[in-house]
Amino acid sequence: MPGRDPSRHMTDLYSPEIQLTRFRRRVLFAAALVLVAFGLLLARFVWLQVVMHDYYRTRAEDNRIALLPVAPNRGLIVDRNGEVLARNYSAYTLEIKPSRVADLEQTINDLAKLVNIEGRDRRRFRKLMDESRNFDSLPIRTRLTDEEVARFIAQRYRFPGVEVRARLFRQYPQIELGAHILGYMGRINRRDAERIEEAGSVDNYRGTDHIGKSGLEQSYESDLHGLTGYEQVEVTAAGRAVRVLSRTPPQQGNNLRLTLDAGLQRIVEQAFGDRRGALVAIEPSSGGVLALVSKPTFDPNLFVDGIDTASWDALNNSPDHPLLNRAIYSAYPPGSTFKPFMALGALTTGKRTPEQAIADPGHFDFGGHRFRDDKKGGHGMVDMHKSIVVSCDTYYYKLATEWGIDGIANFMSQFGFGSRSGIDINGESSGILPSPAWKKKRFRKPEQQRWYAGETVSIGIGQGYNSYTLLQLAQATATLANDGVMFRPHLVKYVVNPRTGARRAIEPQPIRTLDLKQEHIDIIKRALVDVNKTGTGARAFAGAPYESAGKTGTAQLYSLKGAEYKEAHVAERLRDHALFIAYAPADKPTIALAVLVENGGFGSQAAAPIARQVFDYYLLGSTPAGPAPEVTNAADGE
Repeated sequence: MPGRDPSRHMTDLYSPEIQLTRFRRRVLFAAALVLVAFGLLLARFVWLQVVMHDYYRTRAEDNRIALLPVAPNRGLIVDRNGEVLARNYSAYTLEIKPSRVADLEQTINDLAKLVNIEGRDRRRFRKLMDESRNFDSLPIRTRLTDEEVARFIAQRYRFPGVEVRARLFRQYPQIELGAHILGYMGRINRRDAERIEEAGSVDNYRGTDHIGKSGLEQSYESDLHGLTGYEQVEVTAAGRAVRVLSRTPPQQGNNLRLTLDAGLQRIVEQAFGDRRGALVAIEPSSGGVLALVSKPTFDPNLFVDGIDTASWDALNNSPDHPLLNRAIYSAYPPGSTFKPFMALGALTTGKRTPEQAIADPGHFDFGGHRFRDDKKGGHGMVDMHKSIVVSCDTYYYKLATEWGIDGIANFMSQFGFGSRSGIDINGESSGILPSPAWKKKRFRKPEQQRWYAGETVSIGIGQGYNSYTLLQLAQATATLANDGVMFRPHLVKYVVNPRTGARRAIEPQPIRTLDLKQEHIDIIKRALVDVNKTGTGARAFAGAPYESAGKTGTAQLYSLKGAEYKEAHVAERLRDHALFIAYAPADKPTIALAVLVENGGFGSQAAAPIARQVFDYYLLGSTPAGPAPEVTNAADGE
């Protein structure tokens, strides 16, 4: 531009004074920035160390100290004589928390190089994952050896989310004995967790992985579980425990002492051998259950670690259904064991007198249908006593027809037929006490709801719609043996505090006293005694040094439609069930029972010999060498 000297401009740009001024400005700006930054840091330091000191100190202490739950020892279960049926043991478990493991399959493969992990362990672990929350700690191997524990500990740093823990496990030392009574333990699943939360017991189950799933383990869970304790533990930043600062010890669960006689239970299970069936034995004067057997049975120890798929499939898919509690859930026609109660009802209502007799031609005709007796040609003249001793069907066909279904249903309901007994384990069935009212509820179509007079005929001999549990049949027998006083069946005698030894008795609970005349009861009792002396139970009880009372029964599974029953021509699982009810000693009963052998044929042949072994053991202390032998006495009928 005209008038401006370019050389002068260049001289101003590179002037030392100007450059120094600019440099000082930059230094001052940088110094101010540093001061501001340090001021902010100082302010933050004061805020954290002075203003928020107490807050962060508390949080740091919380991070340093962990509150860990300590699971209590579960209470023991023992029989009436102190024999241990369920106890605990401690073992090391290798556990994985899936939520903290990046590659679960690879982690398990790496662990298998240190610890023996089999295919069933992997299958069980996957099953537990399906049932549990993903942040639960789940066992991949239980009951580690000391060597396996040492190998893992040396390599633990390689496996985040994997720990070795000492756990308490349930053990059933008698294996299968009384499995349906004791039930079993299993890991807490979502449904269990919901029930625990609903009960307000979440805090008491922290640190607990297992809970009672069935039997006494389930019904007495609140007594057996105990109270959870806590430990204040100092931990490192990685979460490793350093030392215990304080401890609130857990309180062991209460022990259960049962009314059950383990020796008797063992004799009964042995007496059945490989046969399917059930038996319930009760103390008539208290309702205490002396034995409750369902065959086949199972090993509850299989469920302790979480049952593997192969074992579960074997139990669940078996045609013999070993997990089914036949004693309290399965309902069967009572057959001729129903007849003593029919006879007692006839006396009570005035439908029959003891001396009143009928002529038995071997059949009963009604509505154009012929109902056959088990003996061709009949039993001749039959009064009430004889009708029980020889088990005459015709007598009860005629009685049921004259009495009527409503009268029968009303009387039998007093003995507990068709209703739950209230025994102290879950899973009890109510059975079926047939009546017109029941049929209307059971069926939908009007033609099905109608009660036909011909249906009453078979009710009189314990067939037709009749369907009861062995427990109901045993309770009714015990009530008869106890002269009409009915008690609620129960399995637990005492709940015992293991710390103080204090016992809480489960007192016998009388349900009702039936409105019966003693003279009528005595008539039925005398007939039941003669059943085992000269009647259908005589061969099984031949030579017994005590006097017992009983009644045989045979329950048909399908209608013969007038044809003759020949066991050899019928498939094994379609053959008749064998039943027997009994009590002893006859004058002062201390034990009453009901026994059923599925597809066993005649009650006198298959069921009565089992009752004989039970009485011989309980009354005489006699221990049989093997299963109860069958008695060949088909000519004697039932």
